[in-house]
Amino acid sequence: MAAPERLSPALARRVALAAQGFGRPTATVGTRQLNGLIDRLGLVQIDSVNVFERSHYLPFFARLGPYDKTLLDRLTMTPRSRYIEYWAHEAAFVPVSTWPLLRWRMDDYRAKWLGDDSSWLAQNASMARWLLDELRDKGPLPASLIEHDANVRTGPWWGWGDVKRGLESLFRVGDVVSAGRRRFERVYALPEQVLPASVLDETVDRAEAHRRLVAHAASAHGVGTTSDLADYFRLKTADVLPALHDLHDEGVLQPVSVDGWTRPAWLHRDARLPRRLDADALLSPFDPVVWERPRAERLFGFHYRIEIYTPQPKRVHGYYVLPVLQGDSLVARVDLKSDRQAGVLRVQAAWRERDLPVDVERLAALLHRASSWQGLDGVEVMPRGDLADALAAAV
Repeated sequence: MAAPERLSPALARRVALAAQGFGRPTATVGTRQLNGLIDRLGLVQIDSVNVFERSHYLPFFARLGPYDKTLLDRLTMTPRSRYIEYWAHEAAFVPVSTWPLLRWRMDDYRAKWLGDDSSWLAQNASMARWLLDELRDKGPLPASLIEHDANVRTGPWWGWGDVKRGLESLFRVGDVVSAGRRRFERVYALPEQVLPASVLDETVDRAEAHRRLVAHAASAHGVGTTSDLADYFRLKTADVLPALHDLHDEGVLQPVSVDGWTRPAWLHRDARLPRRLDADALLSPFDPVVWERPRAERLFGFHYRIEIYTPQPKRVHGYYVLPVLQGDSLVARVDLKSDRQAGVLRVQAAWRERDLPVDVERLAALLHRASSWQGLDGVEVMPRGDLADALAAAV
């Protein structure tokens, strides 16, 4: 059966969700399922905010249901695993095999910073060499365990000292890599201390790297515009357009139109075209389904802005607001906090999305599963938002 040349908005939503691994319930979740999902997504964005749960744990709960987080920690936060960190979208876990595909980005950072006299690398060449020697002599280390007079913060938690700034600069240019995390603090290492020789020796030119990254973005999105596919790995349009033409010539991508979209789109040849898709999930603000806000608006009519950095009196929906996915629609949003001292999952606000129907009983059951997964004893709904009363009654 030939792929369609035109998609309805509802079919585009289902294609996108199926490509992201929704609608595939599983009875048990072990390392095979976790590995499979990371390979499908291609990257898992990392964020340190822990008011409900750190973001990288949430895409797995959304797609697979409750699972043992220590399994994911062993996969992603131990040295010499199948995954490594780099700036792929934002900071993200990616398969080790993806690292060589991002060397052009490392080279771009190096050229930019060494050509800028105000950059840390340009101003601190001797300290950069010293940091590399420290890792060479002592092995992988987090910034906090490197002894140096400059290893002090210059302000609040985000105020990095020179050691942290130096390690992060060297991380961006590929002179150091991640070697897992300790208590969520990144551990730094020389590439040869972590990566296999096959990865270190692999050379991929810029054009081929972009072709492979765009192909994975298209597979992970199912259907998307040029800007959607570029955003997945934060690529520049000038590099993406030749890759799209190559992938079209190879039969990997097909141009399609989606009713209501103002720009043409691309459909991956392996994309599923489900007639029905029944998802039931809480989405992280950094989930690939919603991380590109214009795409979320096109697919779901969902206007989404995270308000963590908005002063409390100016927040519309709440501090850490998660979209609620039911079926193939984003029908609500909830502001969640894991109150570990009280032992409850606190719904600080709950909002309906426009006039879409919400299965409140189903949402209540999902929140109870989330509470149990977090090791909490129950759910408490605060009286804020136009869905709060109904949800409190259901909970």
